[in-house]
Parts: sequence; C-alpha cells; structure tokens
Amino acid sequence: MAQQTRVAKTGNEAMAEAMRQINPDVVAAYPITPATEVVQIFAGFVADGAVDTEFVPVESEHSAMSACIGASAAGGRVMTGTSSQGLALMAEMLYIAAGLRLPIVLADVNRALSSPINIHCDHSDTMMVRDSGWIQIFSENSQEAYDNMLQAVRIAEKTRLPVVVTTDGFIISHGMEAIDILDDKEVKAFVGSYRPEHYLLKLEETLTIGALDLQDYYFEHRRQLAEAVKNSKPVIEDIGKEFGKKYGRAYGLLEKYMSDDAEIVIVAIGSTAGTAKAAIEDLRKNGVKAGLVKPRVFRPFPRDEMAAALKGAKAIAVMDRSDSLSGHEGQLCTEIKAALYDSGLKKTVLDYIYGLGGREIKLSEVEAVYADLAVAAKGKTGSGINYLGVRE
Repeated sequence: MAQQTRVAKTGNEAMAEAMRQINPDVVAAYPITPATEVVQIFAGFVADGAVDTEFVPVESEHSAMSACIGASAAGGRVMTGTSSQGLALMAEMLYIAAGLRLPIVLADVNRALSSPINIHCDHSDTMMVRDSGWIQIFSENSQEAYDNMLQAVRIAEKTRLPVVVTTDGFIISHGMEAIDILDDKEVKAFVGSYRPEHYLLKLEETLTIGALDLQDYYFEHRRQLAEAVKNSKPVIEDIGKEFGKKYGRAYGLLEKYMSDDAEIVIVAIGSTAGTAKAAIEDLRKNGVKAGLVKPRVFRPFPRDEMAAALKGAKAIAVMDRSDSLSGHEGQLCTEIKAALYDSGLKKTVLDYIYGLGGREIKLSEVEAVYADLAVAAKGKTGSGINYLGVRE
C-alpha cells in the first residue's frame, strides 16, 4: 500500500491540496464565502509555480463556469469551486456543461441560499441543481473531501460528465482535522493524463459545440445524457474500489455503519453522518440496534442499493439538511421513499428537516431521533415530517 503523510488540514485546504496534486490545465473562479479559500489557496500555488495551471479570475460565478466550459471544450482538464448563491448564479451554465458532456470538476462548499442572507451550512444549494446532469458526491469530513476530489477527476473523464464534490460549509470547510495525504507522484499516477477524444483545438477534426438543437434532435440528446448519468454508477464504484485497494480507503455509492442488523436506521449525508455514528456507538452499548446508511453519491441516486441497505430496518429516519418547500418531505426523503416503493418495501419513514442556515445538530438531538424510531418500530408512527431543532 502506498505511503501516506498525516497532516492537519481544513476541508478547504484538503480540497485545494487535491487540486494542486491534480494540476489541472485551467481553473476559473470567483470568490464566495465559505468556499473562497479553496481557490484562494490554489491561486497561491499558481503564483508560486507549484502548478502549471492557467488561473482565470472572472467577474462572477456565471462567468467562472462559462470559462470552464470553454476551456473544457477546448480539451483542457478543468476545475473550479463555489458555494450557495455562486452555485445559483452558475445554474444556467451547469446545465450547459452537462449537456455538452464536459468533465469539469467543481468543489462546492454547501451553504444556505438567501433569503434571509446566511453564510452557513445547509444543502439547499446542491439540492437546487440536483437534476442538472452533474454527478454529485457528498463528503463527511476533510479526508473524504480530499479523496473524493481525486476520484472525481477520473469519474468525470471516464463518464464524460461533470462532477460536483461537496463539503459542509464551516463545519468541514473551516474545521481542522488530521488527514492522510498521498505522495504527489502517487496522485499523478492515479489520476493519469487527460486525453479527450474530441475537442475544439483538435484541428484535424471538424466539431461543433453548443449548436442549436430544436425538435428534431433535442429529445434524443437529453435521453443520451440521462443514460450517461445512469451508466456512471459502475464507474463510480470501480474507481472507489481501486482507490481503496491502493490506498486503504474504499468508496462506494453509499456507506453502511452498523446497519446490517439494525432495527432503527438513520439516513444522512455530509458531516451529520459522523454525529450519527457517535450516537450509534453510545446506543449500541445499551443494546439498542441502531444503524446508519450514508449516501455518498446523491446523483445518480443509488436507488436499488439504498433499498437493499434498508431492507431489514423496522423504522427509518431521513435527515434532510434542506427543505423542498413543497409541503412534503425534503429532497433526500423523497428519494428514499421512492427507492423503497420501487422495491416493494413498505417501511415506516420519518423525515427530519434540520440544521438550516448552519443551526447546530447536537448529539442529543440525533439520539432523540433514534428514540422516536424506537417508538415507530413498535407501530406508533408519529409525525412523518419533523423540524428538528427549530423554535416553534
């Protein structure tokens, strides 16, 4: 197994370090809290000559993604970073990047959308563009943020789809923790060289990018994109297994934590999964069969794998750090219910909207959710939708 170096890094530093080791051809970016540091640190690497990257400072996030699209279409390996309102301003171009099948990698630091103005964590920004054709990978901690960035480049270029890797704003982005960093040569070997088959600067080939696509062909091209997203699942799994074999940290579409024999299970993404793990360890000492299933990949959603992981649970709680504002469940819970329904599984599912705008999620609150599940497992379902930690 390859030698690794243990260092102290924040989530932003970890993502920037991964970008340095990847050494992309182009990074175009505009600053926004709490993601500013990712590209700010990387810009320092550019200034110091640590990378060969062409760094393009632009006037907005819309321009940043526009520049990334142009650079990627020209045949470059391209990365960027943003958060919240920045991702919202990029939204138009995110759909274009996916539709053009450009393997751009974006580091998104999850932050609440306005209004009211808020700079702290929830998942409303990523959920807003969940159906834009981008692969979405969530990180529980700085180690996963670093590892996911390295894998994202391979995934994007293999599937010819853009990939967004997320971290929870301030919780991970500014939280310092020990992580294992690979040697630069090891990363270079793992990521490999980018050799696109078709690109604008391939002068011997005639190519049109961004053509007008009306009734005759638009539907067929969107169908191709849908199939590409669907077919990305085995690619994500294979690269995660390869990473684990080489470096000791395997990744899949989801992670199960003490869930195989669990009667009550929480489904959570991002940093809250770590809090749930701590709660599970306490509950297990008291004989409570509690477990966790953590979706690592939200798009493509691992529907069959999720249903299989939840098959044995008597009651399930879904933790949504965003609100669909639909009068019904949050986005993650909707996916979970659909997965169970499609698999013919009738389960008690409670949804918990929590942590909006950076509201802290406490260990005691997670334990209270498990207490609710223990009651629900006995046939007393209670409220299907709960706002956890809100004053009302």
